[in-house]
Amino acid sequence: MTARLVLSHDELRAAKPDGARSAVVMTMGALHEGHAQLIREARAAVGAQGCVMVTDFVNPTQFGAGEDFDRYPRTLEADVVVCTDAGADLVYAPGVGEVYGTAAPATAITVDPGPLGDLLEGAARPGHFRGMLTVVAKLMHLTAPDVALFGEKDYQQLVLITEMVKQLNFPTIVLPVETVREPDGLAMSSRNRFLTSDERALATEVPRALAVTIEVARHSGHEAAIEAGRAVLAASPGIDVDYLTITGTGLGPVEAGEARALIAVRVGATRLIDNMACIVGAA
Repeated sequence: MTARLVLSHDELRAAKPDGARSAVVMTMGALHEGHAQLIREARAAVGAQGCVMVTDFVNPTQFGAGEDFDRYPRTLEADVVVCTDAGADLVYAPGVGEVYGTAAPATAITVDPGPLGDLLEGAARPGHFRGMLTVVAKLMHLTAPDVALFGEKDYQQLVLITEMVKQLNFPTIVLPVETVREPDGLAMSSRNRFLTSDERALATEVPRALAVTIEVARHSGHEAAIEAGRAVLAASPGIDVDYLTITGTGLGPVEAGEARALIAVRVGATRLIDNMACIVGAA
């Protein structure tokens, strides 16, 4: 059965079955296999009798000045096909007015991400996480899910959403889903389509640098690991590194044991992020 496209909260509320356990996958459209895996995991989480919703909304408040809001791909018709094939019941594609109403930006109430929102992506993209958390909070209220699934590729986003749900007492369980990768290791992303063929080949150095980083971290500590990963990237002209770092699993200071290696680079005009779990040994 084709996933039903709904454009308003009233339509969504009428279409959502009463009493059914529900899950939401929040997206900005331009769906790919990574999103499809999230939808399949959502179906598994709520079962055959549950309701799987996918939000399809390009959120203007999480794009900074000079970023790619206007050229971000809008592929709603194709997205509905992806949702149908992956097992979604409803595709909720609201307009900006429905999500944000008529409040002027200067007076709008938003969600403050706190200190974690100033790190890494927050430092590179001021205001990004305020916009992201605000729209996630709004969409959680509008969809009222029992479970919400988010990919680990946007790891800082996942950590912040998990903390928001916990600290603000949302009645929703956040489930992380492992990053889906291309056969050559590149993390799937809607922005990959902006890469030229040469840039696409070059981008495979990103997961390779992460793999080297986590291998060295296990035996030689995090500082040597970061140096080794940066050496991989330095050997590939055309990759502009924003950061390559290792943090604790909650983005705090790194200690021996479980940690996270995170990277952000620009290849041509396209910004790519990725991360991998790692174990940090003694230096």
